[in-house]
Amino acid sequence: MDGFQFIDIILLAMVAGFIVLRLRSVLGRRTGHEPDRDGVPTEGRAQDMNNDKVVTLPGVHRRPNPITKLDIEPAYQGTPLEAGMLAVKMADPSFSAEQFLQGAAKAFELIISAYAKGDADTLRPLLNSDVYAQFARAIQEREERKETLTSELVVLKPPRIESIDMKGSAATVAVIFQSEQTNAVKNADGQLIEGSPDHVESVTDVWTFSRDTNSADPNWILIATRSVD
Repeated sequence: MDGFQFIDIILLAMVAGFIVLRLRSVLGRRTGHEPDRDGVPTEGRAQDMNNDKVVTLPGVHRRPNPITKLDIEPAYQGTPLEAGMLAVKMADPSFSAEQFLQGAAKAFELIISAYAKGDADTLRPLLNSDVYAQFARAIQEREERKETLTSELVVLKPPRIESIDMKGSAATVAVIFQSEQTNAVKNADGQLIEGSPDHVESVTDVWTFSRDTNSADPNWILIATRSVD
């Protein structure tokens, strides 16, 4: 009787061993590289625990913050303008120096023409209050003297950025305009008193434009002008 019990015990042990082997073959063994239940590899968890400078909260996986790569046009990379360009790009990622200069050239032509014609209404939305006041005063004084100004933009070279930076939320860009133009002022009798419609002169101006990057208005306004001799 005792012999039969001993045989039964052996058979049960063999069956149990067979079941254990089957389970190990199906489930596999932990090697230290499998993800734990929270998705963090056990090996990495051990390293985190051994590093007293790293604290991982349960269920929170630390990932590096995404870095937005701002496209700085190659012409400005490695130049003194790059830092200012980057600052403006950070405030307004849609800013393009090429598109800005195209718009600045059109604004230059429009403002020169409107000033010569005495068209203050066209100038008003393009200038800030200080510059507009200067232009409007010059136009008014010219009208009071009954003088007329004829101005023709013969050639406008591609404008260039002299400086660019951020002042608070305002992006500010100074642009160099080199042009060939004629200017002639006549009195009330039609006599030429200044310049000549036949004389082409080279003119270099630096105009500074500004835009509030917090505003939904995409337009830039002229905030300062100066001539370069």
